[in-house]
Amino acid sequence: MTHLLRVDARENRDRVLAAARELFAESGLEVTMRQVARRADVGPATLYRRFPTKRDLVLEAFEEELAECSSIVYDGTADPDPWRGFCDVVERTLLLNARNQGFTDAFMSAHPDVLDLAAHREELGRVVSTIIRRAQTAGRLRPDFVFDDFVVILLAGRGLTAAPASTRDAAVRRFAAFMIDGLRVADAASDTRISSA
Repeated sequence: MTHLLRVDARENRDRVLAAARELFAESGLEVTMRQVARRADVGPATLYRRFPTKRDLVLEAFEEELAECSSIVYDGTADPDPWRGFCDVVERTLLLNARNQGFTDAFMSAHPDVLDLAAHREELGRVVSTIIRRAQTAGRLRPDFVFDDFVVILLAGRGLTAAPASTRDAAVRRFAAFMIDGLRVADAASDTRISSA
C-alpha cells in the first residue's frame, strides 16, 4: 500500500510539473497555483503539499527544463551513429526551445541569479562540441561547423515560438530539416533521417 501511495504521489508531482511548464510557457509566471492545479487535474491541497509556495514550483519546473535539455544532449552523445546523434540534438533542442521559450524568458527575468546557469551552459557546450566533432570525424557534418553555429541555429529558431501551438512542432521539424540538410557533407549518404521525437 505504501508503494502504491508513493507511485501515486510521484505521478501527481509529474503531472503538476508538466502542467506548470506548459502554463508558464503559454502565459508567463503570472499563472496562479489554482490554474496549475486545474491543468494538472489535482486538488489544491495536493499541489501545496508538494510545492508549499509558487516559488518552489517555479524553481523545480525550471530545473526540470534544464534536466530535459541535458538529457537531449547526453542522448546525442550516447547514440552510436554520430550523425544521427547530432541531428537529434539539433531537432529536439529546437523543439524544446520553441515549446518553452516563454517560460525560460520569464524565469530569467524574474530569477536571474537563482541557478548557476553559466555552469550548465558551459557543461552542455562542451558536450555539444564533442557531438559536433564526432559527426565531423565520421565525414557527415561539414568541417567548418562550430559550436557558435549551433547557437545561431537555436537563436534563429526562437521565432518559431510565435507559431500556433497546433502547427508549431511541424514547423520546427521542417526548420530543423532545412538546417541539417545545409550542414550535411555534400557527398555523404542521404538516407539518414532526422528524429521525429
